[in-house]
Amino acid sequence: MMLHILNEQNTVLNKFIAQIRDKEIQRDSMRFRRNLERIGEISAYEISKTFDYTPRVVGTPLGEATVQQIDDRVVVATILRAGLPFHQGFLNYFDDAENAFVSAYRKSTKDGKFTVKVEYISCGDLEGKTLLLVDPMLATGSSLVLAYNALCERGGTPAHTHVAAVIASEQGIDYVMKNMPHQTTTVWAAAVDEELTSRSYIVPGIGDAGDLAYGSKI
Repeated sequence: MMLHILNEQNTVLNKFIAQIRDKEIQRDSMRFRRNLERIGEISAYEISKTFDYTPRVVGTPLGEATVQQIDDRVVVATILRAGLPFHQGFLNYFDDAENAFVSAYRKSTKDGKFTVKVEYISCGDLEGKTLLLVDPMLATGSSLVLAYNALCERGGTPAHTHVAAVIASEQGIDYVMKNMPHQTTTVWAAAVDEELTSRSYIVPGIGDAGDLAYGSKI
Protein backbone atom coordinates (compact mmCIF):
# COMPACT_ATOMS: atom_id res chain seq x y z
CA MET A 1 0.00 0.00 0.00
CA MET A 2 1.32 3.42 -0.99
CA LEU A 3 1.10 6.57 1.14
CA HIS A 4 1.44 10.09 -0.30
CA ILE A 5 1.69 13.15 1.98
CA LEU A 6 1.13 16.16 -0.24
CA ASN A 7 2.38 18.98 2.00
CA GLU A 8 5.86 17.49 2.07
CA GLN A 9 6.42 19.60 -1.05
CA ASN A 10 6.20 23.39 -0.91
CA THR A 11 3.21 24.28 -3.09
CA VAL A 12 0.16 26.54 -2.90
CA LEU A 13 -1.56 23.63 -1.10
CA ASN A 14 0.14 24.74 2.11
CA LYS A 15 -1.64 28.12 1.89
CA PHE A 16 -5.03 26.43 1.89
CA ILE A 17 -4.06 24.05 4.72
CA ALA A 18 -2.92 27.03 6.82
CA GLN A 19 -6.24 28.78 6.23
CA ILE A 20 -8.43 25.83 7.21
CA ARG A 21 -6.38 25.42 10.39
CA ASP A 22 -6.47 29.12 11.35
CA LYS A 23 -9.18 29.61 14.01
CA GLU A 24 -9.79 33.19 12.89
CA ILE A 25 -10.16 32.40 9.17
CA GLN A 26 -12.33 29.38 10.06
CA ARG A 27 -15.12 31.74 11.13
CA ASP A 28 -15.90 32.36 7.47
CA SER A 29 -17.73 29.14 6.62
CA MET A 30 -17.91 29.94 2.90
CA ARG A 31 -14.14 30.40 2.76
CA PHE A 32 -13.66 27.19 4.76
CA ARG A 33 -15.78 25.22 2.30
CA ARG A 34 -13.97 26.74 -0.66
CA ASN A 35 -10.58 25.84 0.80
CA LEU A 36 -11.68 22.23 1.29
CA GLU A 37 -12.80 22.29 -2.33
CA ARG A 38 -9.43 23.67 -3.46
CA ILE A 39 -7.56 20.97 -1.55
CA GLY A 40 -9.82 18.43 -3.22
CA GLU A 41 -8.89 19.83 -6.63
CA ILE A 42 -5.17 19.63 -5.88
CA SER A 43 -5.55 16.08 -4.53
CA ALA A 44 -7.51 15.07 -7.63
CA TYR A 45 -4.74 16.40 -9.87
CA GLU A 46 -2.09 14.43 -7.98
CA ILE A 47 -4.14 11.23 -8.02
CA SER A 48 -4.78 11.60 -11.76
CA LYS A 49 -1.05 11.06 -12.36
CA THR A 50 -1.49 7.41 -11.33
CA PHE A 51 -4.29 6.61 -13.79
CA ASP A 52 -4.01 4.68 -17.03
CA TYR A 53 -4.17 6.70 -20.25
CA THR A 54 -4.69 5.97 -23.93
CA PRO A 55 -3.85 8.37 -26.80
CA ARG A 56 -6.89 9.49 -28.75
CA VAL A 57 -7.31 11.73 -31.77
CA VAL A 58 -9.37 14.90 -31.32
CA GLY A 59 -10.56 17.02 -34.22
CA THR A 60 -9.79 20.75 -33.96
CA PRO A 61 -11.00 23.57 -36.24
CA LEU A 62 -7.64 23.36 -38.03
CA GLY A 63 -6.85 19.66 -38.01
CA GLU A 64 -6.35 16.80 -35.59
CA ALA A 65 -4.45 16.47 -32.30
CA THR A 66 -3.47 13.37 -30.36
CA VAL A 67 -4.16 13.68 -26.62
CA GLN A 68 -3.86 11.31 -23.68
CA GLN A 69 -7.28 10.42 -22.24
CA ILE A 70 -8.05 8.73 -18.91
CA ASP A 71 -9.02 5.07 -19.15
CA ASP A 72 -10.07 4.66 -15.50
CA ARG A 73 -13.79 4.61 -14.78
CA VAL A 74 -13.87 6.87 -11.74
CA VAL A 75 -16.32 6.86 -8.84
CA VAL A 76 -16.01 9.61 -6.22
CA ALA A 77 -17.45 8.66 -2.83
CA THR A 78 -17.67 10.60 0.42
CA ILE A 79 -19.08 10.41 3.93
CA LEU A 80 -21.86 12.88 4.71
CA ARG A 81 -21.87 15.74 5.68
CA ALA A 82 -18.34 17.00 6.22
CA GLY A 83 -17.07 15.41 3.02
CA LEU A 84 -19.28 17.38 0.64
CA PRO A 85 -16.98 20.38 -0.10
CA PHE A 86 -13.94 18.11 -0.43
CA HIS A 87 -15.95 15.81 -2.70
CA GLN A 88 -16.92 18.78 -4.88
CA GLY A 89 -13.24 19.57 -5.44
CA PHE A 90 -12.70 16.11 -6.90
CA LEU A 91 -15.85 16.39 -8.97
CA ASN A 92 -14.64 19.70 -10.43
CA TYR A 93 -11.77 17.79 -12.03
CA PHE A 94 -13.39 14.40 -12.63
CA ASP A 95 -16.59 15.96 -13.91
CA ASP A 96 -17.75 12.81 -15.67
CA ALA A 97 -17.25 10.58 -12.62
CA GLU A 98 -20.00 8.62 -10.95
CA ASN A 99 -20.75 9.45 -7.33
CA ALA A 100 -21.48 7.57 -4.12
CA PHE A 101 -22.43 8.72 -0.63
CA VAL A 102 -22.43 7.15 2.81
CA SER A 103 -24.08 8.49 5.96
CA ALA A 104 -21.99 7.51 9.00
CA TYR A 105 -22.04 8.96 12.50
CA ARG A 106 -20.58 8.43 15.95
CA LYS A 107 -23.03 6.94 18.46
CA SER A 108 -21.65 7.93 21.86
CA THR A 109 -22.19 6.17 25.18
CA LYS A 110 -22.28 7.62 28.70
CA ASP A 111 -18.68 6.58 29.38
CA GLY A 112 -17.45 8.77 26.49
CA LYS A 113 -16.82 5.89 24.10
CA PHE A 114 -18.52 5.60 20.73
CA THR A 115 -19.32 3.25 17.91
CA VAL A 116 -19.66 4.23 14.26
CA LYS A 117 -23.01 3.59 12.62
CA VAL A 118 -23.67 3.51 8.86
CA GLU A 119 -27.29 4.40 8.04
CA TYR A 120 -27.53 5.40 4.36
CA ILE A 121 -25.73 4.35 1.19
CA SER A 122 -26.17 5.69 -2.34
CA CYS A 123 -23.94 3.72 -4.65
CA GLY A 124 -23.85 2.39 -8.20
CA ASP A 125 -21.72 -0.37 -9.66
CA LEU A 126 -18.11 -0.32 -8.40
CA GLU A 127 -16.89 -3.56 -9.93
CA GLY A 128 -13.56 -3.01 -11.70
CA LYS A 129 -13.71 0.78 -11.34
CA THR A 130 -11.40 3.29 -9.64
CA LEU A 131 -12.91 4.38 -6.33
CA LEU A 132 -11.88 7.70 -4.78
CA LEU A 133 -13.04 7.55 -1.15
CA VAL A 134 -12.61 11.11 0.11
CA ASP A 135 -13.10 12.44 3.65
CA PRO A 136 -11.57 15.61 5.14
CA MET A 137 -10.60 14.08 8.49
CA LEU A 138 -9.02 10.64 8.79
CA ALA A 139 -8.98 10.27 12.59
CA THR A 140 -9.28 6.66 13.82
CA GLY A 141 -9.95 5.34 10.33
CA SER A 142 -12.87 3.21 11.51
CA SER A 143 -15.57 5.32 9.81
CA LEU A 144 -13.72 5.23 6.52
CA VAL A 145 -13.16 1.47 6.59
CA LEU A 146 -16.80 0.87 7.50
CA ALA A 147 -17.83 3.14 4.62
CA TYR A 148 -15.55 1.24 2.23
CA ASN A 149 -16.97 -2.13 3.31
CA ALA A 150 -20.54 -0.86 3.00
CA LEU A 151 -19.87 0.50 -0.49
CA CYS A 152 -18.27 -2.76 -1.63
CA GLU A 153 -21.13 -4.79 -0.20
CA ARG A 154 -23.55 -2.70 -2.21
CA GLY A 155 -21.59 -2.01 -5.39
CA GLY A 156 -18.92 -4.70 -5.75
CA THR A 157 -15.14 -4.60 -5.59
CA PRO A 158 -13.27 -1.68 -7.20
CA ALA A 159 -10.10 -2.35 -9.17
CA HIS A 160 -8.28 0.24 -7.08
CA THR A 161 -9.23 2.52 -4.18
CA HIS A 162 -7.65 5.89 -3.47
CA VAL A 163 -8.32 7.11 0.08
CA ALA A 164 -7.93 10.89 0.25
CA ALA A 165 -7.96 13.06 3.39
CA VAL A 166 -7.19 16.69 4.14
CA ILE A 167 -5.86 16.05 7.66
CA ALA A 168 -5.00 12.51 8.74
CA SER A 169 -3.72 11.12 12.01
CA GLU A 170 -0.89 8.62 12.03
CA GLN A 171 -3.22 6.21 13.84
CA GLY A 172 -5.90 6.57 11.18
CA ILE A 173 -3.44 5.90 8.39
CA ASP A 174 -2.17 2.79 10.19
CA TYR A 175 -5.73 1.53 10.66
CA VAL A 176 -6.59 1.99 6.99
CA MET A 177 -3.38 0.27 5.93
CA LYS A 178 -4.18 -2.73 8.14
CA ASN A 179 -7.86 -3.03 7.26
CA MET A 180 -8.15 -2.32 3.53
CA PRO A 181 -6.82 -4.38 0.61
CA HIS A 182 -3.08 -3.83 0.62
CA GLN A 183 -2.38 -4.31 -3.06
CA THR A 184 -5.24 -2.17 -4.37
CA THR A 185 -5.35 0.79 -1.95
CA THR A 186 -3.42 4.07 -2.01
CA VAL A 187 -3.67 6.66 0.77
CA TRP A 188 -3.32 10.39 0.08
CA ALA A 189 -3.19 13.01 2.84
CA ALA A 190 -2.70 16.73 2.43
CA ALA A 191 -1.18 16.80 5.94
CA VAL A 192 -0.56 14.31 8.76
CA ASP A 193 -0.79 15.07 12.49
CA GLU A 194 0.71 12.87 15.21
CA GLU A 195 -1.75 13.24 18.09
CA LEU A 196 -5.23 11.77 18.52
CA THR A 197 -7.13 12.62 21.72
CA SER A 198 -9.03 10.14 23.91
CA ARG A 199 -12.21 11.31 22.13
CA SER A 200 -10.57 10.66 18.74
CA TYR A 201 -10.03 14.25 17.66
CA ILE A 202 -6.92 15.06 15.64
CA VAL A 203 -4.49 17.52 17.25
CA PRO A 204 -3.68 20.18 16.14
CA GLY A 205 -6.14 19.31 13.37
CA ILE A 206 -8.81 21.82 12.41
CA GLY A 207 -11.71 21.08 14.76
CA ASP A 208 -15.02 19.66 13.51
CA ALA A 209 -15.00 19.97 9.71
CA GLY A 210 -18.76 19.47 9.40
CA ASP A 211 -19.58 22.20 11.92
CA LEU A 212 -17.08 24.60 10.36
CA ALA A 213 -18.53 24.03 6.91
CA TYR A 214 -22.25 23.93 7.71
CA GLY A 215 -22.85 25.10 11.28
CA SER A 216 -23.07 23.43 14.66
CA LYS A 217 -25.34 20.45 15.12
CA ILE A 218 -27.43 19.57 18.16
